[in-house]
Amino acid sequence: MRAGQDELIRGGSVRRGGRRAFAAAVLVATMALTACTGGGGDKPSSWQGGGDGGEKAPKAAATISEPAADAKDVPATTAITFTTTEAQQTSVEVKDATGKAVEGTLAADGKSWEPAAALDYAQTYTATVTATGDDGKPATATSTFTVMAKPAKQVRVTSFLGDNQVVGVGMPLIVKFGRAIPEDYRDDMQRRMTVTAKPAQEGIWRWISPTEVHYRPKTFWKANSTVSYQVRAAGLPLGDGWYGRSDLTVDVKIGPSFVMTVDNRTKRMTVTKDGKVVKTILVSLGKKSTPSSSGTMVVIEKLRHTVFDTMEELGPEEGYRTEIDYAQRLTWGGEFIHAAPWSEGVQGRSNVSHGCVNVSMKDGNWLFANTRLGDPITVKGTERKLQNGNGWTDWNLSWDEYVKGSALPYEPTA
Repeated sequence: MRAGQDELIRGGSVRRGGRRAFAAAVLVATMALTACTGGGGDKPSSWQGGGDGGEKAPKAAATISEPAADAKDVPATTAITFTTTEAQQTSVEVKDATGKAVEGTLAADGKSWEPAAALDYAQTYTATVTATGDDGKPATATSTFTVMAKPAKQVRVTSFLGDNQVVGVGMPLIVKFGRAIPEDYRDDMQRRMTVTAKPAQEGIWRWISPTEVHYRPKTFWKANSTVSYQVRAAGLPLGDGWYGRSDLTVDVKIGPSFVMTVDNRTKRMTVTKDGKVVKTILVSLGKKSTPSSSGTMVVIEKLRHTVFDTMEELGPEEGYRTEIDYAQRLTWGGEFIHAAPWSEGVQGRSNVSHGCVNVSMKDGNWLFANTRLGDPITVKGTERKLQNGNGWTDWNLSWDEYVKGSALPYEPTA
């Protein structure tokens, strides 16, 4: 947490899982609030009472604490933070200088209101909070403030996936930043990163590095579900005078459950689709000097035809330059599933590869035609364990380990 200007963006807890569009231009939230003792707060501007015989003051009261009246250089992501007393109904309205209403949402605790998108730079806005007590009389509080000028230093936000892409049940959601996000600012960023899955599925964001954050559900995505994720980075302070450049929203689809399991003991791959075994494939794994990695990986990249060239890495004695068909990358270090016609005679019996999962041309063709990016593969029983970070290794961590990488405390789904 940081003190000072950055606190203007907090404004209480924000409901998770929101969508990027809202039903109305102005959110008027009606909610039951627990009555507080005493009549604290400023007298509402709507009250004109005074001396003897004057109109009785409303029972309710409202006060806006942030942004303060006439505040300048307010962050574009500011929340309207307020308090009410004796209120039975509370509504929040924010308008720009032309009177146009701003879309937004009320926090679950009823103490703040957050705009749906970043406010316009260098523009003036007026926030009005109206509280109505059981006497039916409204009390209002207003604050007029000016948003900061457009910052010179802005951080780009990108997604690996694109709209309507169909991916496997093990696909992590991947968001990258054009600059390292300081640790003290990651919680603010993560609060503005939401995921909505249909059907609903429990999951969490994990910071893979200062510039990359992943999201995975507790278990593999449910087959044929839809997932939408939103990163509301525009105008958000991200440290050292840097601010988020823009918001990002991506909608993807999850395909059938296509899961591959390789057992070094039997030298076989078992393929299940939607929970049923559909194929058993003979394999040859890495020889003892170059063993395959044991662990859970996902398909990162698919190459119908490529060339493996290790001459520079391994030298002329150990290196090789070989044409490869039906290659599916599993690690950044160079482990693939691929067709290997030269090892078909020993597939199912012995390991002769340089760490890859060798299959026949026929089976390589079949796998290539049926897999998607994000389809998981688990290799068991080899001499080497998968190194976390060598590929999209999100599923190589237990759930308890995975949540430790979140910048926010893990809150289990009720």
